[in-house]
Amino acid sequence: MSRVIAFCFLLLASVLGYLHIDGRPAWAPFSGVDSVESIQGSEELRDPIETSKPVKALKNASPVKPAQPSLRMDWLPDTGAPSVHAASLIALKDGAVRAFWFAGSREGAPDVVINTAVFDPQAARWSAPTVVMDRVSAEKGLSRYIAKLGNPVPARMADGRMQLFFVTVSIGGWAGSSISTVISDDEGLTWGQPQRLISSPLINLSTLVKSPAILFADGRLGLPAYHEWIGRFGEFLRIEANQVIDKRRMSSGRGAIQPVVFVDGAQDASAFFRQTRSSSQPKQIPVSETKDAGQSWVTSKDLEIPNPNSALAALTLANGTRLMVLNNIDAGRYRLVMVMRESSSLQWRVIQVIEDDESLANDQRREFSYPYLVSASGTDAHLAYTWDRKKIRHIYFPANWFKHASNSLKEKEAQ
Repeated sequence: MSRVIAFCFLLLASVLGYLHIDGRPAWAPFSGVDSVESIQGSEELRDPIETSKPVKALKNASPVKPAQPSLRMDWLPDTGAPSVHAASLIALKDGAVRAFWFAGSREGAPDVVINTAVFDPQAARWSAPTVVMDRVSAEKGLSRYIAKLGNPVPARMADGRMQLFFVTVSIGGWAGSSISTVISDDEGLTWGQPQRLISSPLINLSTLVKSPAILFADGRLGLPAYHEWIGRFGEFLRIEANQVIDKRRMSSGRGAIQPVVFVDGAQDASAFFRQTRSSSQPKQIPVSETKDAGQSWVTSKDLEIPNPNSALAALTLANGTRLMVLNNIDAGRYRLVMVMRESSSLQWRVIQVIEDDESLANDQRREFSYPYLVSASGTDAHLAYTWDRKKIRHIYFPANWFKHASNSLKEKEAQ
């Protein structure tokens, strides 16, 4: 009976939501920038993703081994918290990179806070961490009870300000979440009053965020979000400052959450999802596509890369090269790789095995998860990911590293 009542509430919320957004401003095309966690714009892509064509299953693929230069690896600052997770990154106007992550006694605990620190590329070190938001501050600013915090995601607004989205829960588990936001005028040094995004005019529950936002040509943001109450599916929110002015379903059912989006053109984009399917369904990456700048999404053929119900990160470089970081195994999160698809190719290839505990016994394997990518220049990449829930690893991939990787791919294909 309770499931029937919950379904009726969800149906009513969907109808009211449709009526609520039907009179909103007309949709603008995408700006051509894949995500707005960077202040650098990407060049328009030369060809769209063609997920209808088979791609090589990458579970046991051997990585292309680029020559030097080497990668730069370090850790986000230690706050003393026993558990850390869900790091995200944004490029700053001076070329530095700001990270956000949550830390506490465990995920979902009342003592969890959202931290931030800045990486100085010249000195190659992180600043001391500071707290952006804790549960008490969120309660005071939002004027409502907050049980827990999670998943900070930064974005660059069209006017240059920084916006941080984060998940708040007032009742229940993550399925009872909503998204809140704060805005900074000084690159994250100080923040304004938190505001709750209203994504549904009825109960406004079960909306979460994990992935970078997309910039529209009119300056508004497109925020990939997801729903976990009754169904598990992706949603695309059209944001103006602290207001949701449109919402569109990106997938359906209970099998696809945490979408990352590649922009293919002014009207076209492809979304790749973390799969949450039943045991009888394929454990690979679900895909949806839009041909009208996100107003409607159609399920496409899966990307034939294994996915063990784990988040992935996506980034497009200025030359059109696309990157993803993911766990390319059927179960567990003990292996993490970077894959690349050049603008002239349809093939995704492993270019770096980042972590791999496959040789260890099951009870000794660690978790490497929740990757996040950003480029500070359009030609490089910064990666952050959860390392066994105890640390956040940061890896810097310089531009010439990708040049070596590309050349190695070409040499391997020519053999």
